[in-house]
Amino acid sequence: MAVFLLSLGAACCLGAGFVLQQHAAQRAPSGDLLRWRLLLDLMRMPDWLLGIAFMIGGQALSALALSQGEVALVEPLLATNLVWAMLLARRITGTRLGRAGWIGVALIALGVTAFIAAGQPRGGGPAAGPLRYWLVFGIVSGLALLLVTVARRLPLFEEATLLALAAGLLYGLQDALTRTTFDRIDRDGAAAALVSWPPYTVVGLGVIGLLLVQSAFEAAPLRMSLPALTAAQPLAGIACAVGFLGDRLRLTPGALAWQSAGLAAIVVGVVVLGRHPALPGAK
Repeated sequence: MAVFLLSLGAACCLGAGFVLQQHAAQRAPSGDLLRWRLLLDLMRMPDWLLGIAFMIGGQALSALALSQGEVALVEPLLATNLVWAMLLARRITGTRLGRAGWIGVALIALGVTAFIAAGQPRGGGPAAGPLRYWLVFGIVSGLALLLVTVARRLPLFEEATLLALAAGLLYGLQDALTRTTFDRIDRDGAAAALVSWPPYTVVGLGVIGLLLVQSAFEAAPLRMSLPALTAAQPLAGIACAVGFLGDRLRLTPGALAWQSAGLAAIVVGVVVLGRHPALPGAK
């Protein structure tokens, strides 16, 4: 139960943080896109700092959830951050949730329930060897790099979506490495964990992901970026958890079918909510 409450609390903080950050980022100079100067400019905006405070709180809660539960369990729950973002954005825009909004909320809720109930995520499996570990790491980070490279050749609206997808992949990888760090602390102690590379990679991925997200928020309305970010993060996190952390899911044909349906429902629900008029529209 603690993992569920921590994950939902993290999703609430992250959703609120994303809305506040985008509200500030859309006022940043357009020439700052994908430049570190963007973060310096945003640091002068109180609403962006408040959004960052919410985001840090959400990441702290998600780290606590990851320290107590499997990544494959926590990640689908974190995908509900878009629901909380909708609630705050609705307050800002004054738009009712309406039928489409409730459909999106229901799809995300049912998708999360179906995936967790069918997959029954659990740890305890053997961790992958170095080859598989670095293969999964390289695929996820390489795909993120490819998305950023392609995004730079596209118009701003399409660029925002690809940048958010790249950030979501990195955040999913960050979550998996956060769990790796806690496992190392439990096994060898904090001193041993601090002389290994995962904790510092977690910080590095967080900073790069932050730049990508803020650039996506600056480039286009929230509905062009937040759905992609919200959908990509759990998919990447689950892939990494199963790929190299030893997380296990039920693999019977029926369970796989329900897990696939659950993930599909989450993605569709995210897209439906992302198109809702309650999310900030014009840049």
